[in-house]
Amino acid sequence: MALIVQKYGGSSVADTDSIKRVAKRIVETRRAGNDVAVVVSAMGDTTDDLIDQAMSIDSNPPAREMDMLMTAGERISMSLLAMAIHAVGAKAASFTGSQAGFMTDARFGAAHIKSVRPDRIRRALDSGHVAIVAGFQGINEGGDPTTLGRGGSDTSAVALAVALDADVCEIYTDVDGVFTADPRIVPTARRIPRISYDEILEMASCGSKVLALRCVEYAQRFGMPLHVRSSFSHRSGTLVLPDGMDPRTLPNVGTFSSMD
Repeated sequence: MALIVQKYGGSSVADTDSIKRVAKRIVETRRAGNDVAVVVSAMGDTTDDLIDQAMSIDSNPPAREMDMLMTAGERISMSLLAMAIHAVGAKAASFTGSQAGFMTDARFGAAHIKSVRPDRIRRALDSGHVAIVAGFQGINEGGDPTTLGRGGSDTSAVALAVALDADVCEIYTDVDGVFTADPRIVPTARRIPRISYDEILEMASCGSKVLALRCVEYAQRFGMPLHVRSSFSHRSGTLVLPDGMDPRTLPNVGTFSSMD
């Protein structure tokens, strides 16, 4: 049985219909014989809305209080996704970043992960549950919630995949993988079926928003395979692999369509 970590961004869980669609996809993967842990972002524009609300009250809010506020968005989406999975007949349990064992430094708003101790996630998986984890957040040594900054949920997913020794980390977005340009802006952009860590790091450093820079650096450091694909289709997406890895050894690559 393979262990797959899936990450769904805000556009993938933008509303309850989207959450229901994602839940069905997760359960498909689970029923194909895989253990599945999921990292989820806040719904749609929730994070931006929370920032706007905070700024309407205090133009210079305390950093600790901002992180207390900002972690709320992912708590909502993780709970709703667990309910949606239950509604389609599978077992699921949701966990905050701290419950999932994400220990960070004390830099509110831009914390770095120091360690991940996913004991509760392992127990949930061992008992047949899909484990749903709030991305973008952890806890510092003082017991305060912290956030990882923009793109933090991608980094959460890779860090969890490494800690669980997962077979692959799947990053679901609103585009069908990594392209030569943003396909929403450049209709002639081509999908890249396979790309190296160094190549995608260069793209990220030049402003590509498909994957967060820290996420790719983390994956490269530990040799974690990434599969970037769309939550809105069953197309092949893009594989980001260590040198020499055969993509045919990865789970879930050929579940929906063959890699081309």
